[in-house]
Amino acid sequence: MASTTTVTNLTSFLLVGLAIFLFYRHPSSSLTPNIMSQQQQTPKSVHQFTVKDIRGNEVSLSSYKGKVLLIVNVASKCGLTESNYKELNILYQKYKDQDFEILAFPCNQFLRQEPGTNEEIQETVCTRFKAEFPIFDKIDVNGNNAAPLYKFLKSEKGGFLVDGIKWNFTKFLVNKEGKVIQRYGPRTPPLEFEKDIQDLLSSSSS
Repeated sequence: MASTTTVTNLTSFLLVGLAIFLFYRHPSSSLTPNIMSQQQQTPKSVHQFTVKDIRGNEVSLSSYKGKVLLIVNVASKCGLTESNYKELNILYQKYKDQDFEILAFPCNQFLRQEPGTNEEIQETVCTRFKAEFPIFDKIDVNGNNAAPLYKFLKSEKGGFLVDGIKWNFTKFLVNKEGKVIQRYGPRTPPLEFEKDIQDLLSSSSS
């Protein structure tokens, strides 16, 4: 009886040992494919995202490869609107011919300060604020329905205390390879970080 138990225990031990050996010898046959798949699917750059412009057309951000980007969530009825659009316009006019682009995403999540339709927003931005940089589809930047691009931006550069976007005109500076370099709060005037933009523009590898 004792010998039978010993043989059974030995057999179990050998089977466990064989399983461990096979796992480390051929990890791809176990959990590794799932892990590798998740790694491959994890975005590494803003260039991997597709968004919609203000007219509803899909735009691949890969079309901005080689450009320094300033990505901003905007609103038309915010106390910060006038000053931010004014300084964003200055930056755009100054650097648009030097591989610099501003991507503006209207958002109505902060006290409903961007309530209009896409058509109304476009008219306001173009006529009242004289913006010439691209305006995109109105999106959510926080919560379950947050745009995938903004989930990525927040994961790359978290905010003070919390990663969520706190207010209109939070700004993300992105280099020519699509990497998020810096995040600026709503009350940081665009012209205050002009030097950061210049540094990225002057760097061939950014």
